[in-house]
Amino acid sequence: MRRRLPDRRVSDFFSKPKPAKWLVGLACGATLLVGSCSRAVEQTPFVAIEHEVSPEPARVGTETVALRLSDASGNPIPNAQVAIEADMSHPGMQPRFAGAIEREPGRYQAQLEFPMAGDWVILLHVTLPGGKRLERQFDVRGVRPN
Repeated sequence: MRRRLPDRRVSDFFSKPKPAKWLVGLACGATLLVGSCSRAVEQTPFVAIEHEVSPEPARVGTETVALRLSDASGNPIPNAQVAIEADMSHPGMQPRFAGAIEREPGRYQAQLEFPMAGDWVILLHVTLPGGKRLERQFDVRGVRPN
C-alpha cells in the first residue's frame, strides 16, 4: 500500500525556520578555537622611509638609491641595517641585491645595478637598532635603456 505524504507548499518550508542550536554551538566553539590559536600581533614602530633614485629618470646600469629613515616625530633613525632587493615586475629576471651604507644619521645610500630596461620593484629589508625588522617596497617604473 502506498503512503501518502502530507501536503506541503514550498513557501511553508522556507517560512518556518527550524531551530539549530547545534549550529550556533558549533560557530561559538570554532570562534573560541580560532581566537585561542592566534598569537598577539607585535606592533611595529612607525618608520617613515623616503627614497630617491638618481640620476632621474633611471637608466640601465648603476644607479644610486638614497633613503631617509625617520620615526613618528620626524627624528632620523641611525644605526639601522638596510638591504635592498630589486626585482623586475615580470618573471624570469634574477633579482639584484645591494646593502645600504649609512652616510649620516638616518640617511642611507646604496649603488644598485639595473641590467635591463623596464619596470622594477625595490624591496627594502630594514633591521632597526632594537632588532625589529620591517619591509617596504616601492616601484621604479620605466628604467630606460642607455
